[in-house]
Amino acid sequence: TTMAIWDNIKQGIDKAGKAAQDVMGEGKLRIDAYRAREQADKAAEALGYALFRSMDSGHELESSARERLVTALRERDTEAKRLEAELVATKASDAPAPSASAGTPPHAPNPPQSSASEPSA
Repeated sequence: TTMAIWDNIKQGIDKAGKAAQDVMGEGKLRIDAYRAREQADKAAEALGYALFRSMDSGHELESSARERLVTALRERDTEAKRLEAELVATKASDAPAPSASAGTPPHAPNPPQSSASEPSA
């Protein structure tokens, strides 16, 4: 029985260690997603300022500059969206599964359904 107790303690320690790793991994992912979104926002800001300055000066923004700024924004926005989706997926996989006792009992009668052809009272 002493061996069984130690096995249980070891399993508990292993579970705690994995939970700590998961939390740290999610924290790093959250920071990475935040930084990627900040970079996308800065790229959008740079594009906005470039467009504003060209309009304000009465000159059209050079197509090479515009394409460079749009490409930078697109790349950073794509990366931010990827990391944000990964974070959402991580959170969803960490959510506890619904228990069988939650929700409607299995033998509960279905509520009466009204038909569109029945007159309402």
